[in-house]
Amino acid sequence: MESSTHDARPDGHTHRRRRRLPRLLRLVLPPLLILVWLLGAAVGGPYFGRVDEVSSNDAAAYLPDSAEATEVSHLAPEFTGSDAIPAIIVITSPEQIDEDTTAQITDALEDLSSLEGVGSEISPALPSEDGLAVQAFVPLDPDADLGAVTADVADTLDADLPDSLDAHVTGPAGFSADLGEAFAGIDGLLLGVALSAVFVILVLVHRSPLLPLIVLATAMSALCVALLAIWHLADAGVLLLSGQTQGILFILVIGAATDYSLLYVARYRDELRSHRDRAEATRAALRGTIEPVLASGGTVIAGLLCLLLSDLRSNSALGPVAALGILSAMLAALTLLPAALLLCGRVAFWPRRPLPHDEAGTAPQSEADEDTVLAAHGAWGRVAAAVRRRPRPLWILTALVLGAACLGLPQLEASGVAQSDLVLGESSARDGQVALGEHFPAGAGSPVQVITDQDDLDAAAAVLLADDDIDAVTVSAEDAPSGSAAVTEDGVQAAGPPGTPAPEPTVVDGQVLLQGTLADAPDSAAAERTVRSLRAELAADGSQALVGGVTATAIDTNDASVHDRNLIIPVVLAVILAILMALLRAVLAPVLLIATTVLSFGSALGISALVFDHVLDFPGADPAVPLYGFVFLVALGIDYNIFLMTRVREETLRHGTAEGVTRGLAVTGGVITSAGLVLAATFAALGVIPILFLAQIAFIVALGVLLDTFVVRTLLVPALVLDVGRSVWWPSRLWRRGAD
Repeated sequence: MESSTHDARPDGHTHRRRRRLPRLLRLVLPPLLILVWLLGAAVGGPYFGRVDEVSSNDAAAYLPDSAEATEVSHLAPEFTGSDAIPAIIVITSPEQIDEDTTAQITDALEDLSSLEGVGSEISPALPSEDGLAVQAFVPLDPDADLGAVTADVADTLDADLPDSLDAHVTGPAGFSADLGEAFAGIDGLLLGVALSAVFVILVLVHRSPLLPLIVLATAMSALCVALLAIWHLADAGVLLLSGQTQGILFILVIGAATDYSLLYVARYRDELRSHRDRAEATRAALRGTIEPVLASGGTVIAGLLCLLLSDLRSNSALGPVAALGILSAMLAALTLLPAALLLCGRVAFWPRRPLPHDEAGTAPQSEADEDTVLAAHGAWGRVAAAVRRRPRPLWILTALVLGAACLGLPQLEASGVAQSDLVLGESSARDGQVALGEHFPAGAGSPVQVITDQDDLDAAAAVLLADDDIDAVTVSAEDAPSGSAAVTEDGVQAAGPPGTPAPEPTVVDGQVLLQGTLADAPDSAAAERTVRSLRAELAADGSQALVGGVTATAIDTNDASVHDRNLIIPVVLAVILAILMALLRAVLAPVLLIATTVLSFGSALGISALVFDHVLDFPGADPAVPLYGFVFLVALGIDYNIFLMTRVREETLRHGTAEGVTRGLAVTGGVITSAGLVLAATFAALGVIPILFLAQIAFIVALGVLLDTFVVRTLLVPALVLDVGRSVWWPSRLWRRGAD
C-alpha cells in the first residue's frame, strides 16, 4: 500500500502525489538492516572460539591495585626470579615407599621437564614423615594452557609410575586448570541448552515454526555483534574478561534480546489486526514498543554500570561488558527484528496469522469495552477481573507470603567458600589437596608470603615463628640451592652440609621475602584466620610488611566483595528509582515498584538460602552472590513492571486508572509471562556449568524472575495500584485529572 498525499488542482479535482522517498525506504531499509546485522554476526561468530585468548580466571588479576595480596603478587617474582605458577605433585602409596620406588618417581619427575609449558626447575621428590607419599613442585608457564599442561603432566606420571602409586596434580596450577575445564562448556553446552530452552518455549507460546527462528536469529545476531566489540576491547586491555563474565554475558544477551523481541512481536501482532498495511503496523508497533524497551534496557544498563564503583575488578569489568551486551540486544530487537517481520508480514505468524479487524469481524481493542477486552484475552482477562474485585486483601496476602519467604535470608552464608569448593562434581585438584593434607602440612606449596624491610627481617620472622599454625618459615635466598633458606629462632640457617655458612637473603629495593608454610589448607577458614592474625600482629609491631599468597588473595577478594555489596546495592536502587520516575512521570508509582521488586528479591534469596543449605548442601556462597543476584533481579525484574506499567499508563490515559490496570494486565499478561519464562530458562541454563557461583546465580535469578512474573507483576503490583487508585500517579497530570 503506497503512501500518498492529495494536491488540489485549479479545476477542483485532486491528484495523487506519490511520496517516493518513504516507499524507497520501505523497500531498501529493511533488507539493508538485515544485511548489516548478518555481516556483523558473520564476523563476530568465529570469536566464540577465541574468547580464551583475551580472558583470565586468575583471582589475583581482579583484585584492586591497593590490596596487599596484589602488591605482593607483583613484587614476589623479583625475589624468586620467576612468575611461574606452581603445580604440586602428590604421589601416594598404600605401603612404605622404598628406595627403588623413589628412584622411579625421580625419573618420572625428570621426564616432566620435556613437556611444553613445564619449567626446568622441578624440585626433588620430598618424602612425607609417614613414608606413604612424596610431593614435588613443578613450575608451569603462566602463558600456557594450564588445562592442557596439567593433563600432560598427569598422563606422563600415570605412564611412568607403577600402578600401585596414585599421582595428583594440585596447587594453584591444578585449581586453575579445573576452573578452565569447568568453563570450557560455555561456548557449546551453555549456548545449546539456553537456545534449546528458548526455542521450545517460543514454539509452545506462539505455535508457529517460523517466528521462534526469527526471534532466536535476532538474539544470536545481537550476541555475535556484542562479542565482536567486547573481544576487541578486551584485546586492547580496555575490558577484563573471565569465564564467569563470559557465561553471564551469553545468558544476559540471549534472555534480554528474546524478551525485547517478544514485546515487539506482541505489539506487532496487535497492530496487524488494526492495519492492513504491514508498514503501518510496523510503525505503530515501534511507537508502542520503543519507550518500554529503551526504558527497560536503559534501566538494566544503568544498574550494570553501577558495578563500575566496585573495588573488585571482576565486578567492575562485568558492568561495561554486560551493558554492551544489553545495548546490542536492544538495537537488534528494535531494528533487525522489525525489519525481518516487515518483510515476512503475517506469514511469520503462520499458521495463526493475525487478520485485520474488518476481515475478522471484530472491533479494534482501543474501541472495545472492558468486558470485551478481558474476554478476548482468556485466562489473563479472568486474572485481571479477579484482581480488580478484591485488590486490598490480595496485595496484603501476597506481601505477607513474600515477606515470610524473606525469613530464610539469615541462613545465606555469603562469606566466601574454599577454592577447592568452587568446582562442582569431580575435581582432580581437590583430590590432590585432600591427599596433600593427609601426609604433609596442608598449606605446603601455597605459603603465606610476607615482604618486609630488610631491617625488620628478624622481627617479622619472629611473628611467623610464634604462630602455631605456621609449620615452617623460609626466606628467599639466591645462594641457597633451592632458592630459599629455612629460618628458625636462631636466624637464617645453612642450606647445605653442616658447617656451610647461612646464605644471605635476597634483597630487592631494601626488602626481603619470607614464606610461611600453613598447617591448614590454604583455602580453609582456619588458614584465613591465621593470615588475618599475622597481618594484625605485624601491623601492631609497627611493621610495614605486606602479606600475600593464595590465602591472602581469597581474603582480599572477599573483603572487596563485601565492600562492593554494601556500596552498590543502594546506588542501584537510587538510579533505577530515578529512571522510573522519569518514565512514569510520577513519584509514588516508582516507589511502589521498587519496593515490590526488593521484596521479590528478598524472597528469592531467602528461598534460595534454604535450598542451598538443606537440599543441595552447598558449602556456602561467595559474597558477590547477593550483589549479582540483586543487580540482575532488580534491574531485570523491574523490566516486567515497566512493561506492565507503561501499558497501564497508556490505557489509563483513555479509560482511567482502574480500567487501565485491568486492561493493561490482561493485554500484557501473555507476553510478559512468555518473557519471564524465557529469561528464567536462560539463566537456569547457567546451572550446566559446574561452577558453584554460577549455579547459585542461576537458581536465584531464575527463581526471582518467576516470582516477579507470576506473583509480583500478576498480583501484587496491579492490586496495589488498584487499591491506591489515581494517587499512584502523583504528581503527574494523570493524578490531577481526578478520575480513577
